[in-house]
Amino acid sequence: MRRHVLVILLLCYASGGAAELTVQGSDPRASDDNPGTAEKPFKTIGRAAKAVEAGDTVRIGSGVYRERVVVENSGTAEKPITFEAAVGAAVVVTGADRVTQWTKENGGEAVFSAPWPHRFLGWTKQGTHPDDSYHLLIGRAEQVFVLGYPCHQVLKREQVGRGTFYVDLDAKRLYVCPSDGRDLSKGVLVEASARGELWQSKGAHIRVRGLRFRYAANAAQQAAAQFSGHYGAIEDCVFEETNSSGAAFTGENIVVRRCVFQDNGQLGFGANHAHNLLLSGCLVRNNNVKNFSRDWEAGGDKLVLCRGAVLEQSRFLDNRGNGVWFDIGNEECVVRNCLIAGNECAGIFYEISYGLHAHDNVIVGNGLTDYPGAWGASAGIAVSSSPNCVIERNLLIGNKEGFNFREQQRTTPRINDKAERWIWNHDETVRNNVLAHNRDAQVWGWFDVNDGRHWPASMQDKAADAGKAKEDIAADYQAKSKEGAPVGLDLAKLKLTFENNCYHAERGEGLFNWGPAWKKNRKYGSLDDVRKELSLESGGQCAEFVVGDYLTRDLRVPADSPALKLGCYPKGAVPGVVLGTLGKQDPGGK
Repeated sequence: MRRHVLVILLLCYASGGAAELTVQGSDPRASDDNPGTAEKPFKTIGRAAKAVEAGDTVRIGSGVYRERVVVENSGTAEKPITFEAAVGAAVVVTGADRVTQWTKENGGEAVFSAPWPHRFLGWTKQGTHPDDSYHLLIGRAEQVFVLGYPCHQVLKREQVGRGTFYVDLDAKRLYVCPSDGRDLSKGVLVEASARGELWQSKGAHIRVRGLRFRYAANAAQQAAAQFSGHYGAIEDCVFEETNSSGAAFTGENIVVRRCVFQDNGQLGFGANHAHNLLLSGCLVRNNNVKNFSRDWEAGGDKLVLCRGAVLEQSRFLDNRGNGVWFDIGNEECVVRNCLIAGNECAGIFYEISYGLHAHDNVIVGNGLTDYPGAWGASAGIAVSSSPNCVIERNLLIGNKEGFNFREQQRTTPRINDKAERWIWNHDETVRNNVLAHNRDAQVWGWFDVNDGRHWPASMQDKAADAGKAKEDIAADYQAKSKEGAPVGLDLAKLKLTFENNCYHAERGEGLFNWGPAWKKNRKYGSLDDVRKELSLESGGQCAEFVVGDYLTRDLRVPADSPALKLGCYPKGAVPGVVLGTLGKQDPGGK
């Protein structure tokens, strides 16, 4: 007997005391009063989250888990805490509950009502966020799904028709009219979002694998799944059809691998102070389905005050807004070997931040929706009041604009200092890129500033957009900030370097535009004119850019392509794209 006890203790010591817990909500034996073994599993993931300790693994069986999970405990680098789907299991964590108590309403249309105890965004005047006229309907948080298909919300009872729903907050009733007119009282699966938050990883070293998160009633700027613990790992998960943002990363040194962020109401994901975030092999597509304002916060993602974030080997496709958006005080971030295509606004929008390195990406077909007010934010890559950026070896093809600068009078806080400080485009390098077949311009400098800084000093006195004397312009800046105001600048002092880029513009496509459309601007039809007047683009050339088949994203080029000779071709594979030379193929590119 003593020998058996010794063997057990030795086994526990060898495994570091790690336990395997089982959650199987559909098992009739399951109970949160159980010990969480395979024979006596937990019923909810939340119960397992309260029991886990460093080194433990929670395996979750197939099922729909209608709950909010909070993981408070931490693992360690050697003994992380793991939550993962069991082998072959389909695990859904949902913010929606089933609605069953239906009453047929009078009238010819198939309108049904049920009790509705929920009130979201009660802190706003109109129950919306943002609380303005544009978002009066968009900014609501309710969602209803009939057999997995979303219904459209209306704001008045008399507007309820096929495929819509209405929430009467005063009467506490939900009204639904299914799109196919079926009788909801006969056991039809109707789900309505009841929780705004589905998951919180608060502890460090927590690994989440193979879970699907959906249907949260989260407000704008609030994520359904939140990862605030440091050194977290999120792998092979799906974040979809939430009212706002699928996920938010606010811890440091988080790794996100092979995840999908799709069909969310506002954003695929957000990140704030997520230093050293690594997002690799992910798919971010068709987000902002509710039409939140793209000028505010909408699209594939938005990163704020992050240092050293890396987005790599991922696809950002068909998002309704920017594909990749860095905004406010980010530092030294990287976007590499990504496919960024079909987004309504910019492919990459780097705004009032520092030191982007965007390299070896394929960026095609962005900005073509002509969203109102998106000036300077509709390029394959837009660098907006963000110094010290390096843009190299990207294929920028078929966008509204290939590359642009966007400049306004802007300030931003820094990561460790909330004080606002002036920030503007300077010390930029744009080299060895292909800029071809972009509709309005291959390069455009959208400098909406009155000091004429984007023109050579010899041209500033002639600038038609000056509007004010230089002394008055300087005084305007100094009145807003006594330190670091961008005064006395000209194009040479900005140090904007363009070198060894390959350009191709067909008839009707612009080559190089400088200045915003509503102020002094010039359109240059040749690189010789650009060099002569602006002293930009050293070593680059205009040359025909031929690929295998643009429509199928076979972007292989002839062996004698000028793009190869100039070093303007991505290094490494890009997902969803065939790269290489015609007759050969990069095996990692599809």
